[in-house]
Amino acid sequence: MPIDLYCVMGNPVTHSRSPWIHARFAELTGQTLRYEKRLIALDAFAVSARAFAAEGGRGCNITVPFKFDAAKLADRISARAALAGAANVLSFGDGAILGDNTDGAGLVSDLQRNAGFDLCGRHLLLIGAGGAAAGVLGPLLRERPASITVANRTLARASDLVARHASLALQHEVDLLASSLAELSGQFELVINATSSSLSDSGVPVAGSTLKSGALAYDMMYGAPAQGFLTWAAEHGASARDGLGMLVGQAAETFLIWRGVRPPELQVLVELRSVMQER
Repeated sequence: MPIDLYCVMGNPVTHSRSPWIHARFAELTGQTLRYEKRLIALDAFAVSARAFAAEGGRGCNITVPFKFDAAKLADRISARAALAGAANVLSFGDGAILGDNTDGAGLVSDLQRNAGFDLCGRHLLLIGAGGAAAGVLGPLLRERPASITVANRTLARASDLVARHASLALQHEVDLLASSLAELSGQFELVINATSSSLSDSGVPVAGSTLKSGALAYDMMYGAPAQGFLTWAAEHGASARDGLGMLVGQAAETFLIWRGVRPPELQVLVELRSVMQER
């Protein structure tokens, strides 16, 4: 009997820990599957995804920079992926491509359950307006923070993302604002880096003055690429956290979608941090 095949697609993708996570999930839940990394040319996402499905692939995770492309490729998408306009999960079956977005669920779970950070009533800064930011804004709004400012190098992209979420923000009584990075002002209790600056080693996109005393600074990246952001946060008196918990959290949600079983998320996160510290 053929083994169900899954993968993560991105560019770059060598840093991804998703194969280890899903292999461990499978082991702990008694599932049988194979999960690979696939480096995709920047102009070849749709062709590559369809080819993977034709090979018998059951589903794939999508990382930078293809999350908007994934949502466009899908024949049907979930409500949360539709709101984001971005998908980080594709499922293949019955000749159709289904898109979903589990990034926000992973982030909120890591912040509130693992880091003990209550989002309700807080002032948040979300840096970036790409696929990663789009995937988490809706779930963040549903936790009823006092405000979320979306700051991006290009104001128009931040404004578009805010406009798409305006009704949800109104429903949950959240002050939702857009800003360019150049004109950003104010201090925040939670600063989330949703840009690829850590991967490209291009420095932290905002000044240390954005961090309110006692703030939490969170980089969606993890491992060595996130170290610069974490050091910056510590130097400015903030608590610092990388995105490893978000990665495991979104993977757990994805595994549930694909396999119908919820894996032991916290156990795998603890194990993965231990593995990464040993190397």
